[in-house]
Amino acid sequence: MKKLIVALALAGALAPTLSQAQVKIDMMKVTCGEVLAMSPDDQADFAAFMSGFFSQRAGRSFIDMALFQKNVASVMDWCKSNKDTSVMVGLERATEKK
Repeated sequence: MKKLIVALALAGALAPTLSQAQVKIDMMKVTCGEVLAMSPDDQADFAAFMSGFFSQRAGRSFIDMALFQKNVASVMDWCKSNKDTSVMVGLERATEKK
């Protein structure tokens, strides 16, 4: 029983240091080439984040999955010919009001 308590205390002591392993990413600097090099799962996470970011900025509180899939395909297609361009810059240009 004493060993279990010691093990739990040690695990509790190490837990805060393990949670410090977070990574900060400047989304303005992510290029199309970097997105294209991501795994499909990471691309899906990135697309969901960007979609949520732009939906919030536009004041939308709904999800249109068909439009989301269309937009993701459009952005990925655009990225193939703009690999050195920031994804955020491209999206801002595409969504700016004229």
